[in-house]
Amino acid sequence: MKHINIALFIVHKGCPHMCSFCNQRSISGSGGDLTPDDVHKAAQTAIETLDKSEAAGGEIAFFGGSFTMVEREYMLSLLQVAYEYVEKGIFKGIRISTRPDGISREICEILKKYGVTAVELGAQSLDDRVLALNERGHSAKQVCDACGLLHEYGFELGLQMMTGLYGSTDADSIETAEKIIELRPATVRIYPTVVIKDTKLAELMHGGEFVPKGIEETVELCARLIPMFENAGIKVIRVGLHSGGSVEENYEGGAYHPALRELCEGRIYYNNALDGLKKHGAGVYTLFVAPKEISKMTGQKKQNLTKLRENGFICTVKGREGVEKYEVLIETNT
Repeated sequence: MKHINIALFIVHKGCPHMCSFCNQRSISGSGGDLTPDDVHKAAQTAIETLDKSEAAGGEIAFFGGSFTMVEREYMLSLLQVAYEYVEKGIFKGIRISTRPDGISREICEILKKYGVTAVELGAQSLDDRVLALNERGHSAKQVCDACGLLHEYGFELGLQMMTGLYGSTDADSIETAEKIIELRPATVRIYPTVVIKDTKLAELMHGGEFVPKGIEETVELCARLIPMFENAGIKVIRVGLHSGGSVEENYEGGAYHPALRELCEGRIYYNNALDGLKKHGAGVYTLFVAPKEISKMTGQKKQNLTKLRENGFICTVKGREGVEKYEVLIETNT
């Protein structure tokens, strides 16, 4: 069953720092403060548009800002409304996102009391140098400590990481992914850096101190990261910023694409196919993948097949039941 989030945004509320990359009003497209009445309205709209089984598996999700660091009474007012729907069994639970330094034993007790089921932490990097350069205001150790507490209290743990930050390299992104795997989250979101207007990164970029990674090198990196997480049993629930909101009109540089995940998964298939075909030599082949994965193997505008042809491999793609995700079976055409 598809997981449903009733997504609500707490724009910049609670954030004690303005990180180098952050302009959440542009990212979310929201300018006003969320109210308890907004939570009621969103929940009611979901109830009217979803069938009961879909709603029962869904979560009311408070994204953006740093939920556990907002003014306490304001946080409780939102949780109280959301919890009414959880208590009645209409929704499964509540999902929040916050900063690692916004987690404490006291906060965990509150979240547990009000039916929070999942907590996502914006770790972004587990390299202290990169965290400092991007003015995150927390350390890698604080990420690890927060994860330990959330596991102890039985919350579903989600971690968010960024690639291509100021001062970051592919090597430290790979190392961050390895450390995240050790922290045993259930889910991960990968957010390649996008330079948004009116941010520190925009200033650094225009001043020539920061050159953001483009789509091509970002896709190649994420094509390495995604299998790392999935092979460790961690679900990658997002790659790249959501389209819509005000991202497009405030975009100034970096790896933004409305179908970034599809590009990354297409690259995984291309790399796997190329590795296998090199063992056979130039020729004509049929590539078999899982039936639902054919479009990813062919690539957007059939670019994967075009690139394979340029390398001497003339390929057609077919679906075959029983083939695993990202697996490519190769048959020679005689």
